[in-house]
Amino acid sequence: MTDITVRLIYLGILLLALAGWFTVSNRPSIGKSLQMALVWGMIFLGAMSIYGLWKDITSSHETQNISDDGVIMVPRSRDGHFYLTLQVNSVDIEFLVDTGATDLVLSPQDAKNVGIVIENLAFLNSAKTANGTVPIAYVNLEQVQLGKYLDKFVSAAVNSSNMNKSLLGVSYLDRYQRIEILADSLKMYR
Repeated sequence: MTDITVRLIYLGILLLALAGWFTVSNRPSIGKSLQMALVWGMIFLGAMSIYGLWKDITSSHETQNISDDGVIMVPRSRDGHFYLTLQVNSVDIEFLVDTGATDLVLSPQDAKNVGIVIENLAFLNSAKTANGTVPIAYVNLEQVQLGKYLDKFVSAAVNSSNMNKSLLGVSYLDRYQRIEILADSLKMYR
């Protein structure tokens, strides 16, 4: 039996004892008492939900850490992915690290944010994604910076359809000598 199971059994017995005490002590006005108990129960459940989700509500993802020797350490996010914030043309863009993506891929919104005029792009190429084949346009980004590492004229693809996050694919990750995934962290060495 796991620790969580034992705790749940204990909590169930405690709640059963409280419910028994409540029923016996409020027998003459049980209807009104049940109504008040339901109201307080809902308030309690709402407070517990907010407490349990507070970290998800207040922050999107853990931030990366760059050590003095240049190792970039990224903690795994609660959703199981790794996210890195890079400066693209001096604008902070959060990327999903995707070793299955060939290119650094910008969402249409992130492309606009870094100064690319979407209407002027020719979406002549295509990419195969989990959602099917999508038209993409290749661009050169003036600069991409991660911590102290600055790269100029970085090739990237702009996706023609909406995406939740821009993708940090292999074309950018290849700039690093070694990439390791250890338990709940991603380490990048340059």
